[in-house]
Amino acid sequence: MKKFALMGAAGYIAPRHMKAIKETGNDLVAAVDPSDSVGIMDSFFPNCHFFTEFERFDRHIDKRRRSGNPVDYVSICSPNYLHDSHIRFALRSGCQAICEKPLVLNPWNIDALQEIERESGHKVNTILQLRLHPTIIALKQQIESQNSSQKYDVDLTYITSRGHWYSVSWKGDEKKSGGIATNIGVHFFDMLHYLFGDLQESKLFKSDGQTASGYLEYQKARVRWFLSTDENALPASVRLQGQRTYRSITMNNEEIEFSSGFTDLHTQSYQQILSGNGFGLEDNRVAVTTVSEIRNMALTQHHDMIHPFAINS
Repeated sequence: MKKFALMGAAGYIAPRHMKAIKETGNDLVAAVDPSDSVGIMDSFFPNCHFFTEFERFDRHIDKRRRSGNPVDYVSICSPNYLHDSHIRFALRSGCQAICEKPLVLNPWNIDALQEIERESGHKVNTILQLRLHPTIIALKQQIESQNSSQKYDVDLTYITSRGHWYSVSWKGDEKKSGGIATNIGVHFFDMLHYLFGDLQESKLFKSDGQTASGYLEYQKARVRWFLSTDENALPASVRLQGQRTYRSITMNNEEIEFSSGFTDLHTQSYQQILSGNGFGLEDNRVAVTTVSEIRNMALTQHHDMIHPFAINS
């Protein structure tokens, strides 16, 4: 049984990590978050030590290490801009790190973390759960088996409505979250790279606090993408059904159905990590570079590959 600590225990994604730790037969022994809204821990690890101050959490982790009862893994679910700092803390504390997406906000952060990996002898593992989705794995095998030089035409659309709280929270601050493309899109961009190879071209057509849209060209695909947290961007048919989320990926006008199969992907990620097969720092580079460049890219006014939703928004 491995011992885990969790940073960002009150966050949206933290319960998936608690569940994964539990389902892999391990123990969560310490957690930290400035917010004390962490009652969900009682459903998984009621005996977990909890801290609202990082300094006391740090002291606890260090005390365990010096007493011969160290933490093995630190799982990081904190706000995006803190990820690299918290990864450094984990490695310097003698632990392996498991970090949620996005790993970091900029590719040079990966370079710095690789140095600390070498210095510490410990590894940074990342959650790239779409690479473990059965539909995506099958699709990758299909693409590779066809071995065609012809590029696929792909449309990626993801609208996940958020209320006014979103813009007030750290997620609405581009310096902290990385903006829409990073916060809600980075795992899709990683999936596109995983499926279609190296990125060759990127253009940005629309970018504001709620919506971003652009074009990406990979070795094997031309991709029009649209991401939004604006409820008004939802198709009318979706709004009439009372739904607040819309996700669609088409390849050569055929829908890729992967709405199911997400339930256990964090647990599968942990199983892979614990067996030594987790995704590491370099696995994240293309997606992190993609969103970093999008964040700093000038808008292109005219292009024939603009996503239909961006035309109408």
